[in-house]
Amino acid sequence: MPRADAILPDLALSRSVLDRRGDRRADPDLLPRLLADRTTRVLRLVGDRVAVDGSGATTRAVLAPPEAADRDRLAVYLGDAGGAAHVGVVADDVTASVEGDPGWRTLRQVGADLDDLGAQAFATTLALANWHRAHGHCPRCGTPTEPALSGWIRRCPADGSEHYPRTDMAVIMAVVDADDRLLLARGKGFRGNGMSVLAGFVEPGETLSAAVAREVLEEVGIEVTEVTYLGDQPWPFPSSLMLGFTSRALDTRLRLQPEEIEAARWFTRDELTAAVADGSVAVSGRLSISRRIIEHWYGGPIEAPEVALRPSRPHSGPSVRPGGRGPA
Repeated sequence: MPRADAILPDLALSRSVLDRRGDRRADPDLLPRLLADRTTRVLRLVGDRVAVDGSGATTRAVLAPPEAADRDRLAVYLGDAGGAAHVGVVADDVTASVEGDPGWRTLRQVGADLDDLGAQAFATTLALANWHRAHGHCPRCGTPTEPALSGWIRRCPADGSEHYPRTDMAVIMAVVDADDRLLLARGKGFRGNGMSVLAGFVEPGETLSAAVAREVLEEVGIEVTEVTYLGDQPWPFPSSLMLGFTSRALDTRLRLQPEEIEAARWFTRDELTAAVADGSVAVSGRLSISRRIIEHWYGGPIEAPEVALRPSRPHSGPSVRPGGRGPA
């Protein structure tokens, strides 16, 4: 086990507040009953946005009573909290009405500042909505599938097969050399001067530490050792679980994989401070575990503008670094 002081505390999106109550999901009347109950709290997702309230000391996701139209929308039982049942509802039928409305925000925009309940409800609803949107047909026979188990599976009415949400495991890792310098890289397709720690998906039959070593070797030609777990974070863009690590480089000569990595370099703390200050390097936003891994090495918070390191892309499959296989 890693030392307690090595694990990243309080990662955004990672604090469990909802009691998921998986035992209730099999009740076919659960969602109709909850959506007819004014005490139920509904998080309404429109596209990739929810309504937020930033008028108080904490930014909160708006949790409203059910409305009549919710009964005809995709709904997911999220669990219970504070004595109330919570349901995520996908209201894509009103997408046009929230475009440009500053009260409706994406998870990337507000996730780092949301209250714990709102952050967990938003991340869970978004991940499940992305999966439902992309898996509307049976992979066995092509028949349109139907939501079941209170929104947590899809079932094929033709062959009876059940299909479960996928979560793509991805490792994301600091690589530090013998002089305590940090390696940052720019993936193909990153915006402007964005740089981040390396990341990539775990392959079948592979351990997490092996995935760390393989991805670093493939992308920058460096062998690593001392792979140490730091923390994990759900990342519903569209369906990943980010598993954070730090590792020690056995050499420093970079051999970049041209199909995936546009640039990479080693940074001392002073060099990274100067590069962020003069704008020559942009680092990940506060929502991401990438930023927290960098700050774990740095020794504290980094003052940097909030930027998106990669262009937005449709929710059509695993979220990958543009031009490569790593999560963005």
